Amino acid sequence: MAYGDPTNEASLAAAFSVAESVGFKLFFSFDYAGNGALPKEVVISYITKYAASSAYFQHGGQPFVSTFEGPNNANDWVDIKGQTGCFFIPDWSSVGAKAAMAKGVADGLFSWAAWAWGGQEMNTYVDASYRDYLKGLPYMMPVSPWFYTNLPGYNKNWLWRSDNLWYDRWQEVWYLQPEFVQIISWNDYGESHYIGPVYEKSMAAFDIGRAPFNYVENMPHDGWRALLPFVIDMYKSNTTVIVNEGLVTWFRPQPRAACNDGNTTVNTVSQLQIESLPTELVEDHVFFSALLGRNADVSVTVGGVVVSGVKWLHTPDGGAGMYHGSVAYPNTGDVVVTVSREGEMVAQVSGGSITTTCNDGYENWNAWVGSDVSPALDLKIPRPIGTDVCVEGTGVGNFAGLCEFACNYGYCPVGACYCTMVGEQRTLPNATGITGYPAAGEDANYSGLCSFTCNYGYCPEGACATVSSPLTIPSSSPFTPSACVAGTGEGNLGGLCSYACNFGYCPIHSCTCTAEGVLVDAPAANSSLTGVPVSTVDYNQYHGLCDFACSRGYCPDGACELRSTLDPSTGSTGHDSSSSSSTSNISNDTIAFVGSGIWEDPYADCPFPCTIIFPDTTLGSPTIIYPPPYTTTLQVEWEGSSVTTQTDGEVSTGTTTTRVAESTTIDIPPITGWGFWPVVVNGPTDSPITVHPTPRLPPSTVIIADDPNPLGQSSVTHASRPRTVIIPPYPWDTRPYGKDDSDDNLIVPKPPAITVGDGPVSPKCTNDCGKLCSDRFCGCTWACRGTGFTYSDVDTDDDNNSGSTTDNGGSSPSKGSNNNNNSDGDDDDDDDDEDDGGIDFGWGGIDINGNSPDPNANNEDSNK
Repeated sequence: MAYGDPTNEASLAAAFSVAESVGFKLFFSFDYAGNGALPKEVVISYITKYAASSAYFQHGGQPFVSTFEGPNNANDWVDIKGQTGCFFIPDWSSVGAKAAMAKGVADGLFSWAAWAWGGQEMNTYVDASYRDYLKGLPYMMPVSPWFYTNLPGYNKNWLWRSDNLWYDRWQEVWYLQPEFVQIISWNDYGESHYIGPVYEKSMAAFDIGRAPFNYVENMPHDGWRALLPFVIDMYKSNTTVIVNEGLVTWFRPQPRAACNDGNTTVNTVSQLQIESLPTELVEDHVFFSALLGRNADVSVTVGGVVVSGVKWLHTPDGGAGMYHGSVAYPNTGDVVVTVSREGEMVAQVSGGSITTTCNDGYENWNAWVGSDVSPALDLKIPRPIGTDVCVEGTGVGNFAGLCEFACNYGYCPVGACYCTMVGEQRTLPNATGITGYPAAGEDANYSGLCSFTCNYGYCPEGACATVSSPLTIPSSSPFTPSACVAGTGEGNLGGLCSYACNFGYCPIHSCTCTAEGVLVDAPAANSSLTGVPVSTVDYNQYHGLCDFACSRGYCPDGACELRSTLDPSTGSTGHDSSSSSSTSNISNDTIAFVGSGIWEDPYADCPFPCTIIFPDTTLGSPTIIYPPPYTTTLQVEWEGSSVTTQTDGEVSTGTTTTRVAESTTIDIPPITGWGFWPVVVNGPTDSPITVHPTPRLPPSTVIIADDPNPLGQSSVTHASRPRTVIIPPYPWDTRPYGKDDSDDNLIVPKPPAITVGDGPVSPKCTNDCGKLCSDRFCGCTWACRGTGFTYSDVDTDDDNNSGSTTDNGGSSPSKGSNNNNNSDGDDDDDDDDEDDGGIDFGWGGIDINGNSPDPNANNEDSNK
């Protein structure tokens, strides 16, 4: 339930009224993502109003409450829980289980990770992480049948492979037995995981999201509900009664290569996943699950042609229960799936078809689902699963073989393996008495598996050994999928791809990922600003990259530009509570874009309080400035191995880490123009205010490679890793700008003082406007931590030759219009002792005095 939705009040009243009349239970799941965070008072009022209803779901006498996201509002729940007594299980999947529990207010957690990664089948590694960090607190496990979305208006266009998902996930639920299960979803048509009816009046998302076509129309999913009574009873009670046999069938309506893929990807770079093309990973199969009292035959025809090789891939122990299978189809046409026993039809699904006819040229990656239920039969009671164990499972990477062997015999540790089927304990092989250990160089995740499998005759080299070796501690989980850590792009995309792919953001339709590894954390983004492509490039190829990179301080000319949330030509963006950022001191009040005429007539108006964005300026004569190279110190790190002989003669191996601090010099391109720091005018005052614009040559971010041999060792090299270096705003000068000397030989011309009055924005900028600031140095003007300066408070008796506050971007109440441009660097306004009045630069009086800490001083390793 999103904040401020106009239908909330009427819908809630109706829902609780109907639920009370039929004995149905409801609970609140507050949506903190749709329309922003809900004020805690609103949440309290809703819970207080409806928790006493007979239809409200209670857990242990407490009203049950959940959320969709909202971890930044965790502190609100201290008061909400205190006033309502609710039992709180949020979905804070965006931060993960560890960080969610660290907030200290959740009584349990709900995960949104209901879909498989890439070409994998659905596993339970995320579920295992939640169980681990919950330490026995309740876990709400997600279950979903499908995922496909193509809504460019919401920047969404991807699928997660879901071919066998509906069957696989319920097997995993039976094995893990979580406290709660939530099905995602009843009616989310935009993401194609609805299991409820399709209502034609509920298709607004396709218009708002600018979908290329309606991929839900004539695509029913009701059939996925057919087996729910059975699987839910088995989950809740470990047993049930089969009254009717039934069949469910699903498939995509076109072969995977029949139509334009719509630029849809498998996985999404928006979640820093490695993307693939759907044609590489989805299967042209017909999928089917059946609830049967005993075994039966299954057959498939497509276009009247019998498909060969059809069989059940999973059958339940004892014969009664859920069956599952799939088969590749060789042609197109009407699809008919039939279950028969001893020549008699048990159930049959028809009505859907596979065709090469496209939807306005596009592939529909949604699923058509059908079902059929047979007449009542003699009651069949499947085996209770309360004492069942895992009888089939697997793992990722090097764990696959170990897990397939161990899970088959009931030992399927959740942290290392995932179970794909439960059943009766299989007869164990004869024990060998051999004790297994993780192989040299492996970690503790192998310990239990090697101990079990080696004892029963399976002890694969490379994973297990019969002698103990020191265990390693992995720097990242071996069960977490790889991320992109390097990439390239063609032409103007080259710099963007090199930057963004390094941090896992490597869109397949714009860049090529050239290396995979452990995700490198990107610099913090300034979410209040948006990077957009320039008008001369392909919007679809650039827009995601520009948004990602520009908000982190890398916004290459000719490819991207920074833009406010509204058009600057209007003169202001007005009030925008969503534009706050921890990395910027820009005011959330009026943002005033002033025109270039300000440099000829230095007077401006803006409605106080406001933030003034000055236009860029082009240098006069000389027209080019050549900054000196930027020098910093980086720490280069690599691992090696060591061999130690103990006093008893035992030899052990280990890992050593070498770190070297190495001076690094980076050349800076010539400068032909610059912008200015934003100036925040707080106001109100009774008279105009004088401000002194400060030139700002924005920081840049470059990616370099480590020196592979910083110690100059003969015939030695180490793996070179990419790393990001922040080059701070220029100039890096220890003298005030505008003076006649400079320690880097750069004399920065001083712009004119600007008189600012309280009124409508004037002069308004209509083109070539200045840009909002989005980097880590915003709002600090000269007083920037990590820009090459340190600062100390100004002695108020100093004259302006020391670089006083007003001489370096400060301000004072004006004694009237002042057109003095102060080009000689001296302050003619005699305002040293004046109050800073209505201006807030985030600092008090300052003086430039020496060099500050290097912004890259802690830049040790690209993986940290």
